[in-house]
Formats: sequence, structure tokens, C-alpha cells
Amino acid sequence: MEKIQLKDLNKKMTRIGLGTNAVGGHNLFENINEADGKEYVREAIKLGVNFIDTADVNGFGRSEELVGEVLKEFNREELIIATEGAQNFYDLDNFKTDNRPQYLREAFEKSLSRLKLDYVDIYYLHFPDGETPFSESIGELAQLKAEGKINSIGISNISIEQLKEANVNGDISFIQAPYNMLDRSSEKDLIPYALEHNIAFIPYGPLAFGLLGGGFSKDSQLAQGDWRQSVELFNENNYAKNLAKVENLKAIAKTLNITLPNLALAWLMNQEGVTAVIPGGRRKERIQANILAADIQMDTSQLEAIEVILNS
Repeated sequence: MEKIQLKDLNKKMTRIGLGTNAVGGHNLFENINEADGKEYVREAIKLGVNFIDTADVNGFGRSEELVGEVLKEFNREELIIATEGAQNFYDLDNFKTDNRPQYLREAFEKSLSRLKLDYVDIYYLHFPDGETPFSESIGELAQLKAEGKINSIGISNISIEQLKEANVNGDISFIQAPYNMLDRSSEKDLIPYALEHNIAFIPYGPLAFGLLGGGFSKDSQLAQGDWRQSVELFNENNYAKNLAKVENLKAIAKTLNITLPNLALAWLMNQEGVTAVIPGGRRKERIQANILAADIQMDTSQLEAIEVILNS
């Protein structure tokens, strides 16, 4: 599997990573099986994936705990572990985004404890709170980096204006934002900025939160409480149009003798500025399928055919 060298990291990263919001993410999905989640992480590492992405808000810490239990079985120095903080969930009655330096340090230390690590390779400011100056929040993460507890500082869910402010001192090494075949908004300014400033861009939702998995139909309904109900891709104005695109993309995947998810992942890795992808899943069979995308070669005619569909 292809690996790339990035600034601030002393080891190479696989371009296929592992998203873990469904590993212990009881607050995000129904019917989460923790044993399956752990086996999913374990299988990924066994198959050579070394980039594991999580967040403290997934399962209100449970995802990090489960990932941490699996990490003990492997050589930590061969792995790249990323997590995120800034969602203050310690009082669920007053759940809020919190970028205050004192909170970020507290949240970070709790993440380290749950992951059973003494440092993380990448730590993201998960969401800006719109109140705390980035000079303070990113400044605190820079201090944690100086202490050897963070190798690279990342930021996610931001506008280009917020990114520029956060990176005024050149502290940002990673950006994480939505980007997939059905949501290309990051192409406008985030990806060009990342390219210009040598910042790694990690798209989240590479399979459009399941739409590019190919299992949805016009009669499909999200379960009550499923967080994807708030995602624009699934609202009634967009859903039918997106399904039509998915059906046409399935036809292209069939001609290439690959699955739709692998087509979506291979397409992403062919886009300028995309560093690595972090598809999620619940069972080890999913990661076994996802890593096949790393070896898919796409030529100009195939990419152009996809472009026609996506612009329809």
C-alpha cells in the first residue's frame, strides 16, 4: 500500500486510513457492536493500514477507549494516530463547542489517557467555537507540541477565513473537511490553500456518509436519531439527484470491475491536494474491501466520464 512522507511526522502514512466514528460511536449510530469495532481496527492494522483517525466526541470517549485497547497489541511507533477535541461533552446538559486553552489541554490529556498513549501524531481542533481567538486555542496546541505530546497540529470544519487566521504563524499541518464525489465544496478554497502552504488535506466523509456505499434507494430511510439526518446530501431536495448520480457511477464501477466505494475512494486519491482518505465502517470486511482502492489506477478518459456524471 502506498505511503507518503509528511512534514512534522517521522514516519510515512498509508494513503488509505481508518475512520472510527462507528467504533464505539453510540451517540452517532444505532446498534453499535463494540467487539466488531475492535476487530475492524485490528484487521486494518494487520492489513498494513497505519493511519487511525478518531475523535473524543465519538461515543463521548468510547471510540478512543476501544481504539486504545487495540493499539496495545501493536507497535505504536509504526502507527499514526489522530484524534480531535473541542466539543465539551462533560456536562451533556450544556454540550457546547469549547476552544478555551484550559479546556483543550484538559480534553487532550483525557484523550491520551483513553488511547493509552503518551503522545499523538496529529491533534485537530475539531470545531471553532466562534469566541476564542485562534491565537489562544492554536497557541495552546503549539505548546502541547513543544512539550512533545503532539507531533502535528490539525484543524477541521473551518472556513477559509478561519483557516487563514488559525495558520497565521504556520502552525497548521493538517486540514480535515468534507470532500467526496457528491460534495466538492472544499475544491473552492480549502484545497488550494492547503497546496499553497504545504498542508496535508484529509477529506472526511469520503463515501458521502454511506451514499457512495451503494446501499441506499429512493425508499431508504435513516434511523431515528441518525446524525446524518442533518447532512445536506440527505435532505429531500438533494437526495433524489444524488441517487441518480450514484446509479450512473455504479455503471462506471461495473465497467472497471470494481465496487462503487472503491471507485469513490480511488477518485478521491486522484484529486490534486488529497493526502489520504479515512473511510469508516463497522466490520472488518469493510476495511478489507476499502484497501483495494489503493491499487486502482484511473486514466484520463475514466476521470472525464466521472466528471460528466458529477456535473449533471
